[in-house]
Amino acid sequence: MNKLLAPSRRGFMIAATAAGAVFGFVTPGAAAEAGFEPTVWYSIDPQGIVTVNVIRAEMGQHVGTAIARIVADELEADWDKVRIVSVDSDPKWGYMVTGGSWSVWQSYPLMSQAGAAGRIALIEAGAKLLGADPKACVARKGMVTAGDKSVSYGDIVAKGGLKAAFTEAELKAMPIKPPSERRLIGRETQARDIPDKTNGKGLYGLDAVVPGMVYARPKIPPTRNESKVVSVDDSAAKAVPGYQRSLTLDDPSGTVPGWVVVVADSFVAADRAAELVKVTWANGDTAKISEADLQAHAAKLIADPKAGAMVLNDAGVDAAFGAAKSTLEATYTTASVLHFQMEPVNALAFEKDGVFEIHTGNQWQSLILPTLAKALGRPEDKIVMRTYLLGGGFGRRLNGDYAVPAALAAKALGKPVKLVFTRADDTLFDSFRSPSIQKVRMAFGDGGAVSAMEHHACAGWPTLVMAPFFMPKGVDGAAYDPFAINGANHWYTVGAHRVRAVSNDLANRAFRPGWLRSVGPGWTNWAVESFMDEAAHAQKADPLAFRLKLLDGAGRNAGAPPSAVGGAKRQAAVLARVAKSAGFGGKLPKDTGIGLATTFGQERDMPTWIACAARVRVDRKSGEVKVESLHLAVDAGAVVHPDGALAQMEGAALWGMSLALFEGATFANGQIAETNLDSYTPLRMADVPELHIDFVESPEPPVGLGEPATTVVGPAIGNAIFAAVGARVRHLPIRPDAVLAALKTT
Repeated sequence: MNKLLAPSRRGFMIAATAAGAVFGFVTPGAAAEAGFEPTVWYSIDPQGIVTVNVIRAEMGQHVGTAIARIVADELEADWDKVRIVSVDSDPKWGYMVTGGSWSVWQSYPLMSQAGAAGRIALIEAGAKLLGADPKACVARKGMVTAGDKSVSYGDIVAKGGLKAAFTEAELKAMPIKPPSERRLIGRETQARDIPDKTNGKGLYGLDAVVPGMVYARPKIPPTRNESKVVSVDDSAAKAVPGYQRSLTLDDPSGTVPGWVVVVADSFVAADRAAELVKVTWANGDTAKISEADLQAHAAKLIADPKAGAMVLNDAGVDAAFGAAKSTLEATYTTASVLHFQMEPVNALAFEKDGVFEIHTGNQWQSLILPTLAKALGRPEDKIVMRTYLLGGGFGRRLNGDYAVPAALAAKALGKPVKLVFTRADDTLFDSFRSPSIQKVRMAFGDGGAVSAMEHHACAGWPTLVMAPFFMPKGVDGAAYDPFAINGANHWYTVGAHRVRAVSNDLANRAFRPGWLRSVGPGWTNWAVESFMDEAAHAQKADPLAFRLKLLDGAGRNAGAPPSAVGGAKRQAAVLARVAKSAGFGGKLPKDTGIGLATTFGQERDMPTWIACAARVRVDRKSGEVKVESLHLAVDAGAVVHPDGALAQMEGAALWGMSLALFEGATFANGQIAETNLDSYTPLRMADVPELHIDFVESPEPPVGLGEPATTVVGPAIGNAIFAAVGARVRHLPIRPDAVLAALKTT
């Protein structure tokens, strides 16, 4: 097992998921007719309908279709008879989380084994009905056939006599089909959730309604933590028709301190009344904190060699730097980044038959349920979360904090409460990506050979704040947030290697740092790949050749089963492939350049080998950067659902471009300053470049595709700017004034 990641965290996730279920989408809460249920993952009814149960959140990535295809392929089911159901938070489904690009990767072995178990059982039962030897029978498209005789899965189920269930040991022992026998995996098909999303039948959290509910809008305190309500003046709000009251929340969980929610008959009334309600707060010292304060504090922490945790610390790092012929050092920074998902967060809460129901879109039910239990003062088994489509997740809904005030309001009022955040409310309450500072150094020996490298990164730690049980220990025994440092433990062979993760405790206190699509590698790879480019130029080497030489697959970078077979050599292959596709090294117009970047995605034990070549044109007078094209090559093992995979790659690449050039928020006076699209400016359609996505055909197990492309676009653009005009930028987002400033130093 890779020593750079904690076995306990990874083992916990796999074991927890093994106790859970599969995926897809139908009306939330739909149930299948009783029939053959070899595992909790799916069932087959007497009509031959296969119902796959899904624990993963559907937020535009079509994950239900992908996971159902895995089951159906191994089961040899008729795809036209496969249905997908999104399940609630019943404990029988096991651990529920959708993030980290884990869904298909984690589900593939489990769903394949489950499908194989059903196929074998159906063949055995079908053989009896056909009076044939099971070895002479073949399962295809929902039928068992022996010679010229066939029986459908539905008829087999209707006749009965099937093995009721399989043990965990039996499932693990199931033989899985070789890639050559796959009939659904890797084949084109339309995602099952598309029709309902386009015809209005799909239900999002904002669509949730129950009889007798009231609406509420929050009054967001000046600080995320340490605010207390001193007084509430709702005299002006009473003139709003439909206004009911303003409720000061008492939250034993500490999730929403200092909160007031404005309650009304409709959301329009709640919205209008909230603008008129005046709340006086007493605040902690974080009400004065700014982004500059956060970064200054981070810089001090990085300068302290005793701060943080050592993720990797090879022997000989200091000796290599001491004996180096030359060294290179650079500091990289990134700004705060919002999630800004299309659907603002919301939740409907009420008590029914002694059970508290939470209706909302959520990515990590198993994380928020204990918090809800603490807030409501009741056991977890008396709380259930109903599943809805997510109008964008991107990591925001991994943190289900928005469900807590809805539940508290419903408990206090004794009636259903639908809490809806406006865009500004959502922004102010966002658990956004922390700003970061990174210091990277490299030592060179004889002939420019790399002899050592060290990488120090400081940012707010979302896992420390919200899920400390997920934190592994570094080589020095100190716990660290893997989602704030992954990517720094790269696959380049650089001699003695040191990686240190440092928690910005001021950021952790001033706001609630969150997981944003690609998490740590969203900033760590900005530093790694920008620095690799700088190192190549410092050694007067070609940036492509420099990288390929270091991606030699030596030592711990050789890779190992099940998901990292081939190691760094597979990463080198996608890099060489994308460089050729983009014409890297060829003649270009003036002030135009191509930059390269490559990475392995998010985690070393589930690497998605990916590379990007960005072609940009720079206006020397204005500093404006125009991205003309993005070429991406990816080796993600077997691609289960090609259309969904392509959508993931396109969306992630454009998100990465948006983060690189356009998205950057400002934390000022304890809150985010930019609260809507007039001041927070993601990528616009007019700026979308040509996209060229190249999937490497592979027989290896599938890994993740939701995030990896996000991490390579930014550094590729930064490196392309340098190639075009010789200006080196080291901060994200890359603003025109920063390009102009860098041009002055060239």
